[in-house]
Amino acid sequence: MKKADRKKERFRNEWKYLISTSEKEVLNLRMKPLMKLDPHAETGGYLIRSLYFDDYWNSAYEEKESGVLMRKKYRIRIYNYSAESIKLERKKKFGSYIYKEDAPLTKDEVQKILSGEYEFLLKSPYNLCREFYIECMSNMMRPRTIVDYEREPWIMDEGTVRITFDTDVRAAVGSYDIFASGFICTGTGKTDHGSEIYRDAASDSEKSSAAAGSRIYSSFQICTVL
Repeated sequence: MKKADRKKERFRNEWKYLISTSEKEVLNLRMKPLMKLDPHAETGGYLIRSLYFDDYWNSAYEEKESGVLMRKKYRIRIYNYSAESIKLERKKKFGSYIYKEDAPLTKDEVQKILSGEYEFLLKSPYNLCREFYIECMSNMMRPRTIVDYEREPWIMDEGTVRITFDTDVRAAVGSYDIFASGFICTGTGKTDHGSEIYRDAASDSEKSSAAAGSRIYSSFQICTVL
């Protein structure tokens, strides 16, 4: 990594909470005098789609489930189903600290990765891509699942605090077409692409809320940059 790049390295703290819709509305009212919506959220929010990878031993999943303090995960991320901004990301966790790295990809490069053509990564000017190549070749890093959710981001210009609300979290297993316009869940539990689809507790609550009067939940995340 170049010396200039090292100056940009920043660790951050993250806190995540599960809250109800009514609690979110109260928080929105309290935040408005102090914070504003991220300018990238032109319509009040945006969709995030991530294609997660794991190695032959499913290390990322197992370490997460076991609560390993030092771990990492790789993903390819896009926004609003668009190929305009595609990033290969690596998220590292060191106890309570988080460090994220990213490198740009093109749609053609993503298709090469999904086809098992990794050689171009070795020639990339980005360290992250070259290290991902090593993971793919030595540890059989492969795509595992797609995760979607809607994000409403709030920022504070005067500080380093960022607050996001994530809703309608869902995941599809069996299809890695990250650029598909959407996954439509059918009554059989299949998407329109033939893959299995799963929803988190928040989405399950949403499904039954009309009949049972249960609360709809959102994910509430606070990030501070150190």
